[in-house]
Amino acid sequence: MGRTILGMLVGLVTMWLTVAALEFLGHALFPPPAGLDPQNPEHLQMIIAAAPTGALAMLVAAWAGGSFVGGWVAARTARHARAAAIAVALFVMAGVAGMIMIVPDHPGWVSALGLVLPIPVALVAARLAGRREKTLPK
Repeated sequence: MGRTILGMLVGLVTMWLTVAALEFLGHALFPPPAGLDPQNPEHLQMIIAAAPTGALAMLVAAWAGGSFVGGWVAARTARHARAAAIAVALFVMAGVAGMIMIVPDHPGWVSALGLVLPIPVALVAARLAGRREKTLPK
């Protein structure tokens, strides 16, 4: 149990760093309009409304990438690989849901992909991590 919790925690930190890095890359590739502060919720709505498709795709890629990398690390560390990877994906989904509530003007496809992709992506990562519950010593 302790190893699974550790896996989840390490996976969550890794997920957060991955999402932050990919969002930073997205902002570098698609900078927000001048004079708008992404920390201001009203400005954030204007930024999302003006964002090109590539910027929005980068946002979805950040969420999916965080689920994958965090899920992989969690699965490699935890005794119960799939459970740890799914826990990471659920935190990504909670973050996506929170962002949708803060900025409800996200295009439907961004919201849908942000809520649908994390668990399947994390399960693929867990499978690729190569850890299986039945192969671990008790």
